[in-house]
Amino acid sequence: MNSPRSTPPSTLHAVTVLGHDRPGIIAEATGRLAGLGLNLEDSTMTLLRGHFAMMLLCAGDAPAADIEAALAPLTDDGTLTVTVREVPQQPAAAAAGSSWVLTVHGGDRPGIVSAVVGQVAEAGGNITDLTTRLAGDLYLLVAEIDLPAGADVDAVGAAIRAAATDLGVGATLRPAEADEL
Repeated sequence: MNSPRSTPPSTLHAVTVLGHDRPGIIAEATGRLAGLGLNLEDSTMTLLRGHFAMMLLCAGDAPAADIEAALAPLTDDGTLTVTVREVPQQPAAAAAGSSWVLTVHGGDRPGIVSAVVGQVAEAGGNITDLTTRLAGDLYLLVAEIDLPAGADVDAVGAAIRAAATDLGVGATLRPAEADEL
């Protein structure tokens, strides 16, 4: 009786594409990755003041050099930079704590992000997503955070609000709804 053939685990690669935005970047990059048989396992893509930023985690058997070669045409006009690196496969850790959404808003000034997220770090929390926007003089930060089991959420919220108040901005911390994450 033959034993079932096991397939070796695929390699995980981090791909970043950065540069001046233009239509078709996502379609071209993901099409080239699919052409190599790579599966997109996680991704984030955004525009930052007219500059495109994309990070992908893709799995498959293609070596990094082949991925770089396949994506090289994206860089031909000099407006985009592409990097590829192998990353270790790690099982996703199950959240043992609780998920929260942090919102900070107010007049823009240096130090808002570091002061507020410093309070999250001090409590042992982990930021799983963070977005900021500047509209005129109004600054907005939205972060998804995981706080460890047993964290004193009221104390964390108070520390965040105190840091925000010191900077002249407002902050709220609320439980994340499952469909938000």
